[in-house]
Formats: sequence, C-alpha cells, structure tokens
Amino acid sequence: MNNRCVSVTLMSLTVCVVASIAAPGFSLSQSPQATPQQKDTPVTQHATGSFEAKIIPLEPAVKTPDNSLARMALDKQFHGDLEATSKGEMLAATTPVKGSAGYVAIERVSGSLHGRTGTFFLEHSATMNRGTSQLNIVIVPESGTDQLTGISGAMTIIIVNGKHSYDLAYTLPAS
Repeated sequence: MNNRCVSVTLMSLTVCVVASIAAPGFSLSQSPQATPQQKDTPVTQHATGSFEAKIIPLEPAVKTPDNSLARMALDKQFHGDLEATSKGEMLAATTPVKGSAGYVAIERVSGSLHGRTGTFFLEHSATMNRGTSQLNIVIVPESGTDQLTGISGAMTIIIVNGKHSYDLAYTLPAS
C-alpha cells in the first residue's frame, strides 16, 4: 500500500481509509488457539519480510450517488521468507463519518515460502469504526498448490514509518 492518497475524490477517500485500516495499533485476528501437539500435528511456522503494494483504481461494478463504493486492483511484491508476487482485487466502502469504512479483498500469491514453491489465496476483511480498526487476513482453505498444498494460516501486516512488512503464521503438511 502506498501512504499517499490518490487525488480522485472516491479513490482518495478509499486509499486513505485502506492505509488507515492497516495502520499500527489495529487489531488482528490471530491463528486459532494452540492445542497440545499430537504426533502428526503440523507445527506453526512464521515467515517474515517486507512488501510493496500498488493499488490501482478500477471502475466500480456498482455506482452509488455518493461514490462510497470503490474497486481496486492489487499488485504486490513480497520479500524475505516469502519471495512472491500477488495479484488481486479489493472492494471498499466509505461512510460520511470520518474514520469509519470497510474493505474486502482476495489476492493470489505465487512464489516461494521458505523454499517451497506454489500458490495460495489470501482473503482480507477489514473494518474501521471511528478510527478503531480490525483486520483479518487468512489463507483460503485448500487453496495451496504444488509444494504449498495444504497450507493454512493468517497474515499480520505491520506498518512502521511508511514501510510495510508481514508476519505469516502458517502450517503445512510434512513434505
């Protein structure tokens, strides 16, 4: 994500909202509560690194009189333990109340995770209520391919001084 706002009225509201939703201090859902390990239970691993994102405004499929709905293309580059690219789409809604908005997105990640190659989908769901944000990013169940078949988990986005990084908590079946 870019910390600058797009100058188009609808997009400036939406891109600023998206940047605010992913700001430090927002609350994220975490992976399910750990249970005692059984013999064949996969161990949760963490992949960390940085990423860059381009958000490209698209024509919304549904037009509203107040331009409160927006649609954008996502184009990301991940670095670190996840060396990958992703492409996706985001739908966002803004409200007349400052600091209240929401977005959903799906992106297809393709690359290498700790040396294992393949693809998987990430699903985003975010809301902001008068400045209080909640963001959930999970791996879509059964979406992994090739060496990432069976992957599950959740991603946390961290933004510090305008720089984006991630922490992907995931499990994979033994190879």
